[in-house]
Amino acid sequence: MASPKIGLALGSGGARGFAHLGVIKVLRDEGIPIDLIAGSSMGALVASFYGAGLDVDRLYKLSRVFKRKYYLDFTVPKMGFIAGKRVKELIRIFTHGKMIEELDIPIGIVATDLMSGEKVVFKKGPVAEAVRASIAIPGIFVPEKLDGRLFVDGGVVDRIPVSVAKEMGADIVIAVDVSSVKKNEDVTSIFDVIMQSIDIMQMELVSNREVASDVMLRPPVEMFNSKAFTNIEEIITIGEEEAKKHINKIKKCIEQWKEPQSE
Repeated sequence: MASPKIGLALGSGGARGFAHLGVIKVLRDEGIPIDLIAGSSMGALVASFYGAGLDVDRLYKLSRVFKRKYYLDFTVPKMGFIAGKRVKELIRIFTHGKMIEELDIPIGIVATDLMSGEKVVFKKGPVAEAVRASIAIPGIFVPEKLDGRLFVDGGVVDRIPVSVAKEMGADIVIAVDVSSVKKNEDVTSIFDVIMQSIDIMQMELVSNREVASDVMLRPPVEMFNSKAFTNIEEIITIGEEEAKKHINKIKKCIEQWKEPQSE
């Protein structure tokens, strides 16, 4: 009997995106295949590490030592505070310098063309460059320049790339939203101003995406600051718990998909 192609759409949300790891772990533990992943920003980072063959246990270990000092290379602010060379090098190392088309499963990395405003989905080419483009939070990271085009964060144009997963051939899309706005956020820096503004702008867009996915997971991680890479273990655990709550629904979706095929 044919099985549906299952795609994940992993959304942006800074440090809260470590919840994606918890979701992936539970799906793997439950024997639910992950056939392809579309990712925006932090979702693209997690997708590329997983696609490069890093097993979930290794990713868990890696996330625990993920500290800001490893990827922040401050620059004189012209187009952003963070040059982003360090983070690109980190991505290159952990994905073994691979091309996107060489990853274990198809990965779609979403970025925004700053000049045209269009959504660009990288499905081939160097992983490190595409992910670096996808995580370039406007005003924080210097935009990534590729082939004469300037790219910023994929979350600007498509925070939870459900449509990308469908375009890539997913029959069932499991979406993970880690972007809910932290109400009464303690805004104390320009970073907070930018992150909170992007979150607010995205709220309306994301509400329309729920309809498009088959299963929407919303790990309740809004109490964590999207820029503080602390509480990572807690964030991962919340991702696991949210996935466990939806496992029956996911399995039911798979069964329902199979029924018409077997008639």
